[in-house]
Amino acid sequence: MYYIGLDIGSSSVKVALVNAASGKNILSLNEPENEMEILALQNDWAEQDPNMWWQYACKAIKRVIVETNIDASKISGIGISYQMHGLVIVNKDGNPLRNSIIWCDSRAVAIGNDAHKGLGEDFCAEHLLNSPGNFTASKLKWVKENEPEIYKQIYKYMLPGDYIAYKLTGNIVTTKNSLSEGILWDYKNNTLAESLLNYYGIDKDLTPAIVDNFTNQGVTNKKAFEDTGIPEGVPVNYRSGDQPNNALSLNIFNNGEVAATGGTSGVLYAVSNTLKSKESSRINHFTHVNYTKNNTTVGKLLCINGCGIMYRWLKDNIGINSYEAMNKKAAEVAIGSNGVAIIPFGNGAERMLNNKNVGAHFLNFNLNLHNNAHLCRAALEGIAFAFVYGMEILKNDNAEINVIRAGNDNLFRAEIFSNTVATLIGHDIEIYNTTGAVGAARAAGLTDGDFEKFGANITNNDYVMTFKPSENKTPYLQAYKNWKKELEIILKNK
Repeated sequence: MYYIGLDIGSSSVKVALVNAASGKNILSLNEPENEMEILALQNDWAEQDPNMWWQYACKAIKRVIVETNIDASKISGIGISYQMHGLVIVNKDGNPLRNSIIWCDSRAVAIGNDAHKGLGEDFCAEHLLNSPGNFTASKLKWVKENEPEIYKQIYKYMLPGDYIAYKLTGNIVTTKNSLSEGILWDYKNNTLAESLLNYYGIDKDLTPAIVDNFTNQGVTNKKAFEDTGIPEGVPVNYRSGDQPNNALSLNIFNNGEVAATGGTSGVLYAVSNTLKSKESSRINHFTHVNYTKNNTTVGKLLCINGCGIMYRWLKDNIGINSYEAMNKKAAEVAIGSNGVAIIPFGNGAERMLNNKNVGAHFLNFNLNLHNNAHLCRAALEGIAFAFVYGMEILKNDNAEINVIRAGNDNLFRAEIFSNTVATLIGHDIEIYNTTGAVGAARAAGLTDGDFEKFGANITNNDYVMTFKPSENKTPYLQAYKNWKKELEIILKNK
């Protein structure tokens, strides 16, 4: 038997087929070959056609079935991961009324800020665990204000994963997880955030019916079979936004477990069972994939925009043509980069820095002493220090950190980066070679509630290595202290 996982990103749709018993990844692929189009009709806008996601999902699923030559009748479950915070609105026929306003669209920032003040910061922190911000609810309010004729036709609003599940099953439903990602969940009352909807003047009946995760959320219909090749009657058992799903893919379910991602931007996702926040303006909170009334696990998500993009920029501009070569160069230099410090925040405003746009800074570079090797090490250290700085914010917000797991991406493959983070936070960093689509596929089998078996499959199939803290922390601590001092000077002047 097999499970299929879909990961609906903004750049491509990924599909994975796994063995239901062992969790082994049989085949993963993505469509299209080049990145999907993002429409920017105005500055700071970002839209995509939901049917484009569906078309590429269908193409990728068909390819998986053909290229593996499996008996499709043995597909027994489907899991869905998707880009978070997007808005899809449909009419009574289930057809999208406009393009999806996706996660990186910032047109609703002012609307969310107004709601944060109007509802009160204390109320938002206690009930929503977040500022309403530029999330799905605020985007829906934008449609109400700016496109009233479209708004009048809305039957239901959805997040991207809800729409893909609807195309597979014909059922328009959502989950607590999806709602929380749109800042549409009231944690104190354990229900839909009607207070925010009322503030926005949005009818709560536009919300789809709520179903639990890891249960049958609807089965594939005849139209889905025609479009994808998945037979009728296969259940969609799981859906989650990409960051909670990334944590699931790394076997992160319990208080004190942290998932880390080091791509173009960086993410720390710490699971906590504490429904309170002192940092709701710097950290986002979402119900974790296994959240229930009696198991109130939430993910504290801290984003670092200036992350891998810093290292990529350096590669493209100092005449070194690979990350591996940069890592070797960096290893020639001692811890602390002989005083050179790089502040990597050059990718826009940083939420963890209270939305200040501090830019990237190259500090203490001496033309007579330093060379490109120092820059390579200082960049890796600067990004690592940004992660540690973020960890301090998480700890200040009631997060425990007992174990950290990360995907085998560019930054975590760099020994200097991983060793620096592990040493400064005092915890092992476990590295796994997995993807969101594989995690979503495996999660389709979690209807049995066997999280122990699920975790064992991840360890057996995906474990790569563990970075352990250095016994001599002194040079790392001094280098971080110097970097943090430079950052604080910059922040003081912003």
